[in-house]
Amino acid sequence: MSFQLTAEQQAIRDAVREFGDAEIRPVAAEYEAEHRYPSELLAAAADLDLVAPHVPEEYGGAGMDPISTIIVTEELWRADPGVGGSISAADFGTGMLVEYGDEWMCEEWLPRVTAGETPIATGISEPAHGSNVAGMETHAEKDGNEWVINGQKMWITNGTVADVAIVMAKTSPEKGHNGITAFLTPTDVDGYEATAITNKLGIEAQDTAEIVLDDLRVPEENVVGEVDEGFYQLMGFFAPARADVAAQATGVAQAALEEAIAYANEREQFDQKISEFQAIRHKIAEMATNVEAARSLAYRAGAALESGEDDRATRLASMAKLFASERAVDVTDEALQIHGGAGYVSDHPVERFYRDARITKIYDGTSEIQKNIIADRLL
Repeated sequence: MSFQLTAEQQAIRDAVREFGDAEIRPVAAEYEAEHRYPSELLAAAADLDLVAPHVPEEYGGAGMDPISTIIVTEELWRADPGVGGSISAADFGTGMLVEYGDEWMCEEWLPRVTAGETPIATGISEPAHGSNVAGMETHAEKDGNEWVINGQKMWITNGTVADVAIVMAKTSPEKGHNGITAFLTPTDVDGYEATAITNKLGIEAQDTAEIVLDDLRVPEENVVGEVDEGFYQLMGFFAPARADVAAQATGVAQAALEEAIAYANEREQFDQKISEFQAIRHKIAEMATNVEAARSLAYRAGAALESGEDDRATRLASMAKLFASERAVDVTDEALQIHGGAGYVSDHPVERFYRDARITKIYDGTSEIQKNIIADRLL
């Protein structure tokens, strides 16, 4: 298996890195401090086809393959997990529309997402049901030619800034996971109320929300896919989502590694640069090895997704997310250690990277859930 990037993929990496270094890094700390969603940068990224790059060209996307999409996410998170992460997460739900949405849904909403006019939100997790998707309590009842949805969603990416959302709800509660349906709804309607969550450990520039659905009325034509098939539709998109989280973790780990190398070559103690101490050199060697290994797993998951090997893609995506997220926490921790006291304050971005990396072990399935999935596939 060759891991050599194509000329096109290398050009994509160079373009995203240039954008990240020039446009994101200089302002990242400001957006973080103000807990402000980077709408302006979302539009700028869209001009370079960096928003929802996997979406087909007929809907305004770049039609990128899975590995190229992973590269975009990795480089955006290398620039900054909060701001860059907001850009890479603007498409969360577009895959569901491309695969299962009616043509009018795709034509109406996907061009707006890819143009950077609005991100999309997807309401899955609930206050009492995170890993246990099948246990969701949000429900929808048919009333004439409409569905009426009631419930509460938690930790929803883009919840307060998106103009459109996919909401998962039980339409046949007695069927358990066999009775979940996906609904598409604008967010500026009665019955949809989103409140920003601002007391997070990290990724403060990313919008995360609590959503209350109170008699939200959705026309029956807004069902995404088939009634009671939402759980299975959703499961099909966890593999690419988890490969994407592996890319996120790899990106922030790469950024922390670069900061650690630069600081070690600059900082002096005992009349020599700390990069000359074996203890520091060994740390950096281990950090770099972990970043490369994480990247390799993420790209292998992308290759499996591209070839359509569903079972293998599911396993590799979970392996990639598990390994990359765990190592990202380790690498950012070591980067902070190399900085010493300077890394414990916000003067250096490693403090932010250290906090931001931690979320990759939790969302889109915790590390524990990934281990269950891997074991299920092997045993």
